[in-house]
Amino acid sequence: MPTATTDVAIIGAGNIGIAVAYYLVTQHGVADVVLLDSGDPMALTSAQSGENYRNWWPHPVMTAYTDHAISLLEEVAQASGNRIHMNRRGYALVTRRERPEDLVAELYRGYGEGGADRIRLHEGGSASTYQPAITADWTTAPDGVDVLMDRALIRAHFPSLALDAGTILHIRRAGDISGQQLGQFMLEAIRAAGGRLLRAQVTAIESGPPFTLSLRDEAGSSTLRADRIVNAAGPFFSQIATMLGEDLPLSYVYQQKIAFEDRENAIPRDLPFTIDLDGQELAWTDEERELLASDPEAAILLRPLPGGVHRRPEGSESGRWIKLGWAYNTAPGDPAGEPPLDPNFPDVVLRGASRLSPALRTYLGRLPRGARHYGGYYAMTPENWPLIGPMRTPGAFMAGALSGFGTMASTATGAVCAAWMAGSELPSYASALSLERYADQALMSELRDSASKGVL
Repeated sequence: MPTATTDVAIIGAGNIGIAVAYYLVTQHGVADVVLLDSGDPMALTSAQSGENYRNWWPHPVMTAYTDHAISLLEEVAQASGNRIHMNRRGYALVTRRERPEDLVAELYRGYGEGGADRIRLHEGGSASTYQPAITADWTTAPDGVDVLMDRALIRAHFPSLALDAGTILHIRRAGDISGQQLGQFMLEAIRAAGGRLLRAQVTAIESGPPFTLSLRDEAGSSTLRADRIVNAAGPFFSQIATMLGEDLPLSYVYQQKIAFEDRENAIPRDLPFTIDLDGQELAWTDEERELLASDPEAAILLRPLPGGVHRRPEGSESGRWIKLGWAYNTAPGDPAGEPPLDPNFPDVVLRGASRLSPALRTYLGRLPRGARHYGGYYAMTPENWPLIGPMRTPGAFMAGALSGFGTMASTATGAVCAAWMAGSELPSYASALSLERYADQALMSELRDSASKGVL
């Protein structure tokens, strides 16, 4: 059986694994890197990404992490001539409540000490300094958050939204990118430095260091000896950990999206990524309710559903496609099985999204031909924070559990994991995103008691 060798073997060639390799070769001079994946790069979970980014999070640790990630995305945008199509129209978080003090308190908490000047309140009857997202240019967009609590102001700048929208939290350091272009840019740098991509499935790992990885591909079996390994296996994160004799606190939840050509111009091309924060109970006919009730898996749709249904324009301002999503599923699944696409989902997400964007009702029961219905597994820790840094096995590192924020946070994840491996200076938030946090009883108690885990 042939055996190859490498300094670092990274298991998983999605955006996370690629980012770890990128920062190893560009920041730490580690050129002998092999990216392992049974399929094409970015072909699994990375291909299902919403490709959005934001620095809002209801905890200052995660805000610092995502701020770091966005700064690194900006560096890539500048270095590549914005090949990653970075824009910055922001996130518009919408509720029907007037003056939602709990949400405003979360903003102050998330931005931490010294972050109050990043939050601008726009209330009825006062002269507004609100700057609408007239341009998508990320270099000129404001930072911070604008909280619109003036219905007249909301009507003036968000005319496509339902009339009952009472407050909008407009996160300004937010927008979308091309995750595929981000990955390709990094891959080119990795290959130029001597890094390699190997299409093979890891079937077993003999602990080291050095580690011996048993591989299988179309040509048969082989082995790879690596001084260090990185678990960046996305939905197979736990599977790789098990090969090392480790158990990680993860669950895998399948979430779905749809994308289609907006022939009726229901969603304005300049609309930010817009999320309805309010839960809702969908209206069904008696016949529909009876049909749903007969299916145990579909019966969840008869109960009140959580907030979080979202919509945004897809592609350029001259394009016509839009994306809709709703992460209402909470049931853990098996990433190794068939993708559990729910045939009800397109109808459900349209019904939910049309509550805030009434013009979407025109597509109920008549999605345009060519519409895409797709999904991917979210790997989640109970607190919905990632795991980045050393594993318990000496010489093994990890970068994963980025449920729903993998593309947006891939840069900081790669940079921090690479810094752990190189023994370099770490950002202040790094230990809290590693296994070390589980020994911090005060932090874990705080996270367990938190009402919001940042799932959008």
